[in-house]
Amino acid sequence: MQTNEIILTMSHITKEFSGVRALDDVNLEVRRGEIHAICGENGAGKSTLMNVLSGVYPAGTYEGDIEYLGESCQFKTIKDSERVGIVIIHQELALSPYLSVAENIFLGSEIARNGVINWNETNDRAASLLAKVGLDIDPGTTVVDLGVGRQQLVEIAKALSKEVKLLILDEPTAALNDEDSAHLLNLMRQLRDEGVSMIVISHKLNEIEAIADSVTIIRDGKTIVTRDMKGDDPVTEDEIIRLMVGRDLTNRYPDHETTIGETVLEIEDWTVYHPIDTTRTMTDNANLVVNAGEIVGLAGLMGAGRTELAMSVFGHSYGTKISGKVRMRGKEVDTSTVPKAIEAGLAYVPEDRKSLGLNLIQDIRRNVTSAALRKLARGGVVDEHSEADVVEKYREDLRIKTPGIGSVVSSLSGGNQQKVVLAKWMYTDPEVLILDEPTRGIDVGAKYEIYQIIHRLADGGRGILVISSELPELLGICDRIYTLSEGRITGCVPREEATQERLMQFMTMEKEGAH
Repeated sequence: MQTNEIILTMSHITKEFSGVRALDDVNLEVRRGEIHAICGENGAGKSTLMNVLSGVYPAGTYEGDIEYLGESCQFKTIKDSERVGIVIIHQELALSPYLSVAENIFLGSEIARNGVINWNETNDRAASLLAKVGLDIDPGTTVVDLGVGRQQLVEIAKALSKEVKLLILDEPTAALNDEDSAHLLNLMRQLRDEGVSMIVISHKLNEIEAIADSVTIIRDGKTIVTRDMKGDDPVTEDEIIRLMVGRDLTNRYPDHETTIGETVLEIEDWTVYHPIDTTRTMTDNANLVVNAGEIVGLAGLMGAGRTELAMSVFGHSYGTKISGKVRMRGKEVDTSTVPKAIEAGLAYVPEDRKSLGLNLIQDIRRNVTSAALRKLARGGVVDEHSEADVVEKYREDLRIKTPGIGSVVSSLSGGNQQKVVLAKWMYTDPEVLILDEPTRGIDVGAKYEIYQIIHRLADGGRGILVISSELPELLGICDRIYTLSEGRITGCVPREEATQERLMQFMTMEKEGAH
């Protein structure tokens, strides 16, 4: 369905925040019926550009011109852009969790006569839209009862209800498992074939390579280049990385010499049951060892129990009927609450940094010191000068890009938010750091910096346990990798013997085979 007809032109877009230029003379062209990717490092300006296009940042707050379907556009609100068929789906889904799917789809565009909603027609039309996106659920289902993958499809059904012509998807698969991601990518191809144009922001370059027709690279708020992804001279993944970061990244994982010390963490016969269905085992007799200076991986398919294991060890933050032993340097410790786990020398950087790792309405300063305020207290009062010195040092050491430690955390890019979470737990001075998906949703350049921080922590004698869905990441940074399947540890593979195939073999092992 793709044609050479250009339906969107953004010319010389410049946008500033408090004197900082987030977009600097950016240009973008999108053709009818194409999937156009926008790639760049965290903080490059990708989301800012889409917020300009969709009216989140209204006309008058930026310089430059937008031409859509042959007409000059001045969008003052999101409603203005939606009226002409431009719909944005943000990375943070904007559904109301306690309303039904049907209510969410038509929220703000209710099917009503004389102020009374026609529920029959609402549910019928919602069912039709859900069928179109391949979602076989009752339109009366409450959104909070759906997984993230299904919520993403509800957002697309909502966009289709607005007769979308240009759909903007910001990191659409960042929180999805492989199956949900594949389903979403197929739906995007189907919509493209039906004539819907799409702009996709994603850090998953393999997905960009699989689905996009063209790509625009943005670096430091400037347009670098637009290239075709198909045809005679398609741009490669390595070229995209080079254009994004402004240099060759010949190795995505920094070199590292490991010095392994004595055992710091032992988890023995750890068993955890589901918090609601207490007959269901989530972690089954797990045994795991982490040594000082060692980076240990934990691999498993979605639902294998990786996060459940980590959260249950760290303060019993997940699960019920928890049994087993935790030892630190050979001595059994009590980790039954988060303060006790911290006291024992554990730290946990959660998978969901926005909900569980950070206070988004607070500044960097308060976030970094929040898990160890007692270190700064004198007579129960926090010494603010010492606090500022501590946080400023972490800002410099971890290269957190921000005007100052007073910046609100929600204003930072994903990579810089992740560095703030790392700083928060580094300040507790743990002996073992558990890192759950430490590079999820951040770009290749920021990932490299996070890997360097992990190496520095290991070199300082800490034990590191890394949970990741990306097998190349585990193979690239870990000294040993444990595999989980259905709550059981099925293997422990040293780096020199580890391959993706070998890990997958252990990760898909049936329960009987794990004994």
